[in-house]
Amino acid sequence: VGRGQLKVLDDRVNARRRIFDHYREGLSDIDGVSWLPEPDWSFSTRWLSVMTVDAELRSRDAVIAALADDLIEARPVWKPMHLQPVFSTCPMFSFENTPVADGLFENGICLPSGSNMVLDQIERTIAALRQVLK
Repeated sequence: VGRGQLKVLDDRVNARRRIFDHYREGLSDIDGVSWLPEPDWSFSTRWLSVMTVDAELRSRDAVIAALADDLIEARPVWKPMHLQPVFSTCPMFSFENTPVADGLFENGICLPSGSNMVLDQIERTIAALRQVLK
């Protein structure tokens, strides 16, 4: 199965990157929305289209709930390991006492990004996001 998937890997990555680019371009004029960067030295698969919202302007949960009301599935970025009870006693690294993962979890939203999404679905999601983020 894995070897078969490798034959379509480039197509799937290109589709995910296009979806991410549509979201970023379609919401580029909205204040308080940020996108996870792609460093010059890397190439992201954009397997997830993740945006962050400025908590002073809007709530991550309110954005996710508004999308759900429009039957669009979105969810928070995965909960950092150090915040999960089973790992609460384990050591962790934070930068200047501000764990980056905490901020991403508190403000990050995983948008629909399946490689089989069509342009109409992406544009519908952008329109719904524009309504809630305006």
